[in-house]
Amino acid sequence: MNLTMLISEAAGAPEGAAGAASLLTLIVPVLLMVAIFYFLIVRPEKKRNKEMQNMLNSIQVADEVITNGGIIGRVLSVKEDTVLIETGSDRTKIRVLKSAIAKNNTVHEAAAEQAPAKLKKSKDKPTEIK
Repeated sequence: MNLTMLISEAAGAPEGAAGAASLLTLIVPVLLMVAIFYFLIVRPEKKRNKEMQNMLNSIQVADEVITNGGIIGRVLSVKEDTVLIETGSDRTKIRVLKSAIAKNNTVHEAAAEQAPAKLKKSKDKPTEIK
């Protein structure tokens, strides 16, 4: 006999109640681990993938991009799944997959320029005291 059955017999509980309590003590930690796994790993990864997809979809001509291989260039044309970039002063043109683009510098610079403007606008508004 296992320990749970001995305890339930000593307490006078029916065997079904001990089995349900034992099952509950096994399921709760597993569910807790699944929830922690979801919130610490799955959810942030989905958020990163969504941000990356938005960045790739917002690439436009004349944006400065950096590829996963470290190549920095300016976008000359954008097609469905490829991008033609121009690198260096010798105007070398390279066609790369959109998925190989790691960063769009132009978007980050525009966002950095807009952030102080938003703060400035909020400071210009008079506050009303009631």
